[in-house]
Parts: sequence; C-alpha cells; structure tokens
Amino acid sequence: MVDIQGKRLDPDTAEFLRKHRIRAVCLFRKNLGTEAEVLQLTRDLKDVLGPQALIALDQEGGSVVRATFLPQAPSAMCLGAAGDEELACEVGAAVARGLRSIGVNWNFAPVLDVNNNPHNPVIAERSFSERADEVTRLAGAWMRGSLREGVACCVKHFPGHGDTHVDSHLDLPTVNKSRAELDALELVPFKALHELAPAVMTAHIVYPQIDPAYPATLSRKLLGGILREEWGYQGVVITDALMMKAICERYGFDRAAVLAIQAGADMVLAQGSLHEQEQAIQALTGAFERGELSLAQGQTARARLDALVQAFPVRFDAYGEPARLQDEALMHRAWSQGLAALRGARAPQAGRPLRVYTQASVPCDGVSEAGPSAEQVFELFRGFADVEMVALESLDALQWSAVPADGRFNIVASNHRARYGREVGDWRPDLHLVLWNPFQALDIGVPTVLSWGYAQGAMAAVKDWLEGRSQAQGRSPVTLG
Repeated sequence: MVDIQGKRLDPDTAEFLRKHRIRAVCLFRKNLGTEAEVLQLTRDLKDVLGPQALIALDQEGGSVVRATFLPQAPSAMCLGAAGDEELACEVGAAVARGLRSIGVNWNFAPVLDVNNNPHNPVIAERSFSERADEVTRLAGAWMRGSLREGVACCVKHFPGHGDTHVDSHLDLPTVNKSRAELDALELVPFKALHELAPAVMTAHIVYPQIDPAYPATLSRKLLGGILREEWGYQGVVITDALMMKAICERYGFDRAAVLAIQAGADMVLAQGSLHEQEQAIQALTGAFERGELSLAQGQTARARLDALVQAFPVRFDAYGEPARLQDEALMHRAWSQGLAALRGARAPQAGRPLRVYTQASVPCDGVSEAGPSAEQVFELFRGFADVEMVALESLDALQWSAVPADGRFNIVASNHRARYGREVGDWRPDLHLVLWNPFQALDIGVPTVLSWGYAQGAMAAVKDWLEGRSQAQGRSPVTLG
C-alpha cells in the first residue's frame, strides 16, 4: 500500500501504480479536498487500481478523522464515557456509510489499545478505556456496525500502544512487559476480537521480553508466533506506516518491507516519494527472487487480500440528505452522552462576568486534525453578556499570578493535545474545559468538564452544558483523580 501526493491523481503517479500493479492506496489529509474532489479522486484510483482496489484512510472519530465533510464521529473515549454498546455500534455503522459513499472500503479503525498510561503522547482519547474488557465490549460493537455497512475495519496497534511514553511517529518506543502482563491487559481485546477483525495493523514498538531484536511490525515472534500460529489469525495483517521514524530511521524502507513480510505481515504501508516507494517494491521483488521470501508466503498474502476486497469491495453508494442528517444527529447525541464533569463542575451563572483563556491556534500534527481555534472556543460563550476573551500564543504561557482578582469567573479552555508542564501547578481557574486530551485533568485539580474531542458535536454539547440546556452525565473510562 502506498500514499499519493495531492488531491488529484496525476499522470506520473497513475503510471507508477499501473507499472507496479499496486492495488492499495491510503489517503491522508493532504489528499482530501471537497467531497466532490474526493469522489473524483477515488473513482480515478479505482480505474487505475482495478476491481481489486483497496482504498483506505483513518476515520477513527474524535481528533483522527480525514474526511471532515462527513458526519464526525465521537472519539473512542467519548463512547467509553457514554458506555452504551448499542450507541457504539450505530456510530461505527454511520462512519462506514459515509466512507462507503466516497469509495473508501478500508478504515484503519478502531483502536484496540488499552490506554492505561496517562502520559501516552499519541493514544489517549483514541482509546475506549483503561480497562481491557471495556475496550473489547465497545470496540467490538463499533466493528459490528462498520462491518454491517460493508466497510472493512482494521484494528490497531497490535499488540498494544496504550502504555507508551513515546510517539512511534517520532522514535521507537519500548514496552518492557512480560507475556503474562500483556496477556492480562494489552492483548485481551486483540485476542477477543481477532476472529471478527478482517484486518490488523501492527505497532512500531519493541517488547523486549518477547522479542528484544525487533519491533512488533518486524517481529516473527509477535506476528508469526502469537497472532498467526498461536491464535490462528487468517485475516490481513498490514504494517503501520514504514516512513514513521521508529522504523525508517533504523531499518530503511527496503529492509523493513522485507522483514515485515517475513514476520507475518501481508502488506506494507510504504508512504513517501515514488522513489522511496519503489525502493520497497524492489526490495520485496529481490527478496522473492533470492528466496528470502517464498512463493507460498506471497500467494498466502495475496489470497488474504483477495478475500478482504471480495468481502468489502469499493462502492459509491448514494448518501442522501435524510441519511446524512440522521447520522449527523446520531453523532451529536453520542458526543453529548459522553460529556463528563469532574470535581463538582457547574456551568457559570448566566449573568456572571467571565474571562476565558485559550490558545490562539493549534496546527495539525500529521496524526490529528488541527485543534479548535480561539474563535471556535470563544463561540462557546456567545450566549453570555460579559466575556473577556484572551487568546495566547501558547496556553502554557499563562501566568496565573497575573490574572486579575476582579470577581470574574475564570475559565481555561484547553484546545491543545499535550499535557501541561509543571508551570500550571498554581493555576486555579473556576472551570477547566478540556476539549482534547482528558489527562490534562490530572494537571489542574479544579472543577473540569471533558468533551473528549472538538468536532462540531462536541462543541455543541459543551455549549449546551454552559448554557444550562443539558447535563454532563458521562463517566470517565480512565482514572482522572
């Protein structure tokens, strides 16, 4: 599987795909313009890739969505806070209906990582819970909804990315746990749901007590041993992107591609330039010619991919206004059901003068979409008569000693992802609105409301709560003190 450049399929890329008989493309933010542009792109891709085309993207919900013009699903942790299995199933189905309408037949979701590490820099609200049984229950329901609507799921990141301090996009994490410890937590959802999952995505993480030599993506002990031989998994195994620094800076595109297939993967996700993609293709071709990869391995991998696309072909089903509006309402309801309050948080009185601190902007980091702008945050308070709005270049730069003691109700609205630093130890706002990473609630011990994300439905739920039209009845699926 490769990625492409731009919002249109250019002639050079089309020729490259034909020449190398590639049938799988992953779309990213850089590829997605308007809905009409995306439809044209996926139709062009299907023409070039052929009837066995696999067109994929990440549409998890929450901060990790690519097709933002479709009804935006709540994050996994929002669904965890709502705790409603039927709701999770319906959300998964609605996500699939939207993707199916634009010619996407493979969604790299849901996340099965059990997020029991509050310092995890990349998972957090992308996980359903810190409890393995809840991840299994709600992710399984989400999957059943998606599969019912004809879009393949891909559970990730095997064998578990929930207990890391390092983002594998930037470096190679290590999780030093025994097999018994993994069996008791990280592996539980993967083992419970592997028969339901048509595909599994690997983690670029070293588990030294299982395989000290290779990260899971390249590990025969993890992919070939646990997943294939021990569990008997016969679905598709695809790597996470080989261009992530955890892999490419240590192994290179070419060597990593061969090692992954040797380990038990069926497909490598080789992002990058056409030259870099060709390196991976040539490396695989050479490995088959030299016998480093056997013909049987190639045939088995192809058969699994054939079965995947046969079960989940590319379709362009109409997504009419009634269905779209119904799904939009479902997403808003789900966001609202997950809204949670901590430490006795209450909405400010309607006539109380307010002061709101937030960050001016939060750019896209390549994994998550851009955070809500200060203007979007301030929109939450348009219903209040007297609001002093303060947009800072960095929210962490707020000096609490400089906040006027003038009787205003002070609100910190966090619109960025990273945990706060030590400098927030003396912050004492009257209300902390956490619009993204819920573990920021551990950094400031004040009344807090958690939205688990910042899509339109999340912001509407927060606004309704602020203006007294709804209650925050969600229960946090992670320990927040």
